[in-house]
Amino acid sequence: MRMKSLKWPQVNAWRLSQHGLAPRLKRQDFVEAVTRTGGIQAQVMSAAELALWARVEGLSPEDVRSALWQERTLVKTWAMRGTLHLLPASELPLYAAARSVYDNRNWLDYFTYYGATPAQYEAFIAALPQVLGSEPMTREQLATAVARHTGAPKLGELLLASSWGSPLKPSAFRGDLCFGPNQGQKVTFVRPSQWIGEWQTVEPDLALQEIARRYLRAYGPATPENFVRWWWGGVGMTQAKKLFRSIEDELEEVEVEGWPAFALRATLGPMQGLKAPGVVRLLPLFDAYTLGLGRDLEPLLPKAYKSRVFRPQGWISAVVLVGGSMKGVWEYKIQRSQTIVKVHMFSPPAASIKKGIEAEAERLKAFLNSKVVLEYADH
Repeated sequence: MRMKSLKWPQVNAWRLSQHGLAPRLKRQDFVEAVTRTGGIQAQVMSAAELALWARVEGLSPEDVRSALWQERTLVKTWAMRGTLHLLPASELPLYAAARSVYDNRNWLDYFTYYGATPAQYEAFIAALPQVLGSEPMTREQLATAVARHTGAPKLGELLLASSWGSPLKPSAFRGDLCFGPNQGQKVTFVRPSQWIGEWQTVEPDLALQEIARRYLRAYGPATPENFVRWWWGGVGMTQAKKLFRSIEDELEEVEVEGWPAFALRATLGPMQGLKAPGVVRLLPLFDAYTLGLGRDLEPLLPKAYKSRVFRPQGWISAVVLVGGSMKGVWEYKIQRSQTIVKVHMFSPPAASIKKGIEAEAERLKAFLNSKVVLEYADH
């Protein structure tokens, strides 16, 4: 049987629609943007807010903060690729269960490297859900509580010594810990099951299959290798291929202008009926759309400009998206009472693209509540 053939404009149109980028979502549905993308990377919180701004009409930064700290419909925690993400609060049990299937990295080695014994490591993992509750605790308060609960001062010292939060990641992956609201400049932590008020247990293998479906719905067509790069939860190529085989009845092999990949069969009909809109979107640093796609596909990002987007130390640039493909990068900085937006296009933009960038800058003005000055860098 011949593989079904797709064109990049069809694929781009599908991905744009699934990400809430064309058309954008309504303000009251903005948590849906987090659900659809499989999380919003949030180690730079302002970038996470902009990722939602790019997908939602009329959104304000206060909407995002309210969802996190008052309504508790979003949570902030370590997730895919070991980085901070915003996730829908109701779906944190799904992600924690999926993570447990293959996340077999030896965290014990990390703890013993810093002088903790294996028994102390086990005590630490057991202590976190015991000492955390719905009341936010600063890192210092948590360190004191853990040391007291375990009788091991070394564990409290380890928590305070690591500014990156690495000792807390295994507990976050298990769903035993997430972030609470800051107290001044200090981060806080809470126990998710008490913070969000409900915890629905999910069977791990079924959870990981559901994560794979969601990835393919938002980022597909895709390959097991693409999934590995996106999820990075102990899943290597062998495990990813096994995962795709476990849902093979729902998948179809496709070819996108010579590129072989897999798509959810249910998405193929809608995908084949689409044409990529020529929309222009400004996506922020570490955007889910940029991160979730393959890095080596010329139709999405010309090889000559790959290093402008995927930079050293895991830094992912803010990109100018035109019809679903990356056509430039941009940055902004706030100076006194105005925001300077500087755009670096990979090639001279047509008038229609400039008009689209100007419209995005106007939206940014409303979101940041700041005068926006748009500048173009030389090519």
